[in-house]
Amino acid sequence: MPRPYASGVVPGSVEEVWTLVRDFNGMPAWHPGIEKSSLDSGASGTEVGAVRRLTLGGGGVVVERLLTLDDLSYTFTYQILESPFAVRRYISTCRMAPVTDSGHTFIEWWSDYDSEAADEEELTKTFAGGVYGGGIKALQERFGS
Repeated sequence: MPRPYASGVVPGSVEEVWTLVRDFNGMPAWHPGIEKSSLDSGASGTEVGAVRRLTLGGGGVVVERLLTLDDLSYTFTYQILESPFAVRRYISTCRMAPVTDSGHTFIEWWSDYDSEAADEEELTKTFAGGVYGGGIKALQERFGS
């Protein structure tokens, strides 16, 4: 089972970064690869069980369910229900922690999923570099200015 992973340090407090990222329906506000998000179910993007429909920059659609949202540990976990990616049982977690000597935020984002062996390398690059790494880079730029 592959485990794509990306991490980085964002030059903003964990409270500031978490406030932006914790809204499950708010991803277009900070991630450059997401054009649009809407809720298929759930009263808000902070309700566990909420289902969001993401429109990707290339026009693809990904449907995901929020499994956990933990404000005390700055962590959320979600699963893909439908996507153009050849994955099964995709579960992803994003976690943040304060960097105490600088007041910045350490962020890490990873997933576990099943796929055909021939697809694993490309999917891992897409998720680790494009989705997670791209999102972390965008947060670094946003809070760095």
